[in-house]
Amino acid sequence: MAHRLTVIGTGYLGATHAACMADLGFEVLGVDVDEERIARLAAGELPFYEPGLEPMLRKGVESRRLRFTSSYPEAAEFGDVHFLCVGTPQKAGEYAADLSAVDGAIGTLAPLLRRPCLVVGKSTVPVGTAERLAETLARTAPTGGDAVLVWNPEFLREGFAVHDTLRPDRIVAGLPPDQGAADHAEKALREIYRTMIAAGTPFITCDYPTAELVKVAANAFLATKISFINAMAEVCEAARADVTKLSQALAHDDRIGGRFLGPGLGFGGGCLPKDIRAFMARAGELGADQALTFLREVDEINIRRRIRMVDLARQLLGGSFAGRTVGVLGAAFKPDSDDVRDSPALDVAASIRAQGAKVTVYDPKAMPNARRAQPSLEYGESALTAAENAHVVLLLTEWPEFRDMDPSALAEVVAERNIVDGRNTLDPERWRAAGWNYRALGRP
Repeated sequence: MAHRLTVIGTGYLGATHAACMADLGFEVLGVDVDEERIARLAAGELPFYEPGLEPMLRKGVESRRLRFTSSYPEAAEFGDVHFLCVGTPQKAGEYAADLSAVDGAIGTLAPLLRRPCLVVGKSTVPVGTAERLAETLARTAPTGGDAVLVWNPEFLREGFAVHDTLRPDRIVAGLPPDQGAADHAEKALREIYRTMIAAGTPFITCDYPTAELVKVAANAFLATKISFINAMAEVCEAARADVTKLSQALAHDDRIGGRFLGPGLGFGGGCLPKDIRAFMARAGELGADQALTFLREVDEINIRRRIRMVDLARQLLGGSFAGRTVGVLGAAFKPDSDDVRDSPALDVAASIRAQGAKVTVYDPKAMPNARRAQPSLEYGESALTAAENAHVVLLLTEWPEFRDMDPSALAEVVAERNIVDGRNTLDPERWRAAGWNYRALGRP
């Protein structure tokens, strides 16, 4: 008999996982305490932007393989396997992760589990969390040891979430110490992920702590690689070298590779910044804080890129933003997303406005979220309206429509032809040929 799945938490991770599992043919019940979100998902509407996901959501809902509820008792009765996909944001005023949603979900679900089942943690959590949750599960679930916890971290990239769920580059399963429970859990997960495994995806088993560390270690490495090339951009500016050519040359070294080696404004979003900070906090609690002191510099390099972007724009305006107009292209932290959490683009825009400029922002997908996050900024309906009468234009999110803009058309609406390419995505020669004063991070 096929497993029936629940997905606890229907935010970005949960909604994606639920829709994809339904697309693979499973019966899936999405669970969330947010009634408005549940209603939208049940109507086939995605509360966020992710390419290719909404049609899959609608298909699952229409086929009735995918349903949504706010009832934990219904979920406990329905599910053979419960995927835990709730958020773990950064605590206010601290580096540590806020685990209240994880603890709340387990605390609510466990007392309702009256038959054998698997609870699969996918949320990004500090190492040691799974062991604690397994103890809670064993102590409070009526079925006792027949409710088995596995830790199965997610590795989704925003903009590629459907691909990364259905065709992952690895599946990691942190199994319980009891061999019988571990064998049962591994068998169940292999059945659920059989399509991916058959396609060649490696299935890696380990203990709880290792599984928890895989995700945060991966994010720490990626953040370090991004900040490394941006540190080189700082040196390139001082040496009058070109960081884009430097990056291109480094990428040809197979030991280094070119992915995540794009110099620019740095990383943001709901994962990398908070995950590396939570990793540092947890290492400190474990007495291993010195092992991760380099991540503090990784974080600081990333923040310095935003400051440098503001400085470059100010230099082009003669040293002051007062009374000037600035057009900002991009609000999301990356293209193919409407996520503005810890967005470098919005951070730069707000900083410039605070220094006296009129700032108008445009983004193809993130406008509603941007307006909620930064209501004091002005917003345009297109790249041209955002740039109207601007003394400087800043490209801060590398959407294709910005990369492919006609510099002559943009020149007709601005007050001055100054542009700062925060993502090193434009062709400098093309823009300079159209009369623009082109500047970019890490380039002469």
